[in-house]
Amino acid sequence: MSTGKPELIDRTGRRYPIDEPRWCGDDGSPLLVEPLPGITRERIDSGVRSQWRYAAALALPDTPAVSLGEGLTPLLHRRLAGLDVAVKAESANPTASFKDRGTSVMISTLRAQGVPAVLEDSSGNGGSSVAAYCAAAGIDAQILAPEATSPAKILQSRIHGASVELVPGSRQDTADEALRRSAERFYASHNWHPHFLDGIKLIAYEIWEDLGFTAPSAVVVPAGAGSLVLGCAAGFGELHRAGEIDRVPRLLVSQPERCSPLVRAFDSGADGVEPAEWAPTLAEGTSIAHPVRDQEVLRAIRASGGAMTAVPEEELRPATLALARTGLYAEPTSAQVVPALERFARDGHLTGDDVVVAVLTGSGLKASTAMARLLDD
Repeated sequence: MSTGKPELIDRTGRRYPIDEPRWCGDDGSPLLVEPLPGITRERIDSGVRSQWRYAAALALPDTPAVSLGEGLTPLLHRRLAGLDVAVKAESANPTASFKDRGTSVMISTLRAQGVPAVLEDSSGNGGSSVAAYCAAAGIDAQILAPEATSPAKILQSRIHGASVELVPGSRQDTADEALRRSAERFYASHNWHPHFLDGIKLIAYEIWEDLGFTAPSAVVVPAGAGSLVLGCAAGFGELHRAGEIDRVPRLLVSQPERCSPLVRAFDSGADGVEPAEWAPTLAEGTSIAHPVRDQEVLRAIRASGGAMTAVPEEELRPATLALARTGLYAEPTSAQVVPALERFARDGHLTGDDVVVAVLTGSGLKASTAMARLLDD
């Protein structure tokens, strides 16, 4: 019998109840919340000073919130790459990255479902976010991270009380190890869990409200696993279905050239990424060799009329310093959007008539070792 609630869907089209603890389909593919109708501006709870003001848009809107005040981040106007750009500064979130948006909703859901302990794998920001929200929820957290992860991110996770294990090798090696352990402890992966994406989509609602209840022409974001891409696609898609915006923004997406599997697949017209060897990059937060939701990310970018670009390693340092000299202390993972803007403008994907929002996903304070190296070069 139908409960009237939305359902989770895997890649085969099989449906699952939304209120049971589940992170993948029976076929091992990632899950998505089925498309939702969206909300109008009248359903925003303007008395709530966090992203939970848009709770009516969530798949489980009545879930008691585990909140640290995430969302309502500044939209700052800057001149970048010869364009007037509105910069969404996600470092203002509680653990200093956009991941808090998804983590808040994911951990709220898992607490409501009675999950007592979780496993997460992360290159840093996702892990420290899960550690913080698990601390707030009273859930035991175990974090796996690559051994090269920035010490500040590891320290934050441990200070919040999570157990942290550093895994030798690449970011992909860490993800593979987490999958091996997922039979022993509930896998609350920000790359896999559908309710994480349901939280990330609220950034689209916030940008819409920031811009006076209108949509930008384009949103420029960095991508590793692509949760921000999928969140923007879902959120703006809902606003379009609700009749609040007349078009979905183009999704313009960057990856570091040294680890750009999505860009390679996009440029070749492929449906998903192919296995390949990639080099270490200063943009560690987007160093993911095989994104779990590669197919969905590529479809979302193409459906929006968007584009992708790979940013050369030598452009990350000047971009990070250029942002810092406008007062924005962004980690290199985030700063890649500056040369990406330049490339998208050069290739005709952006003009001076576009309303552009660029998302800075995390703070330079979270990547202190990498930031210090910028002054040594």
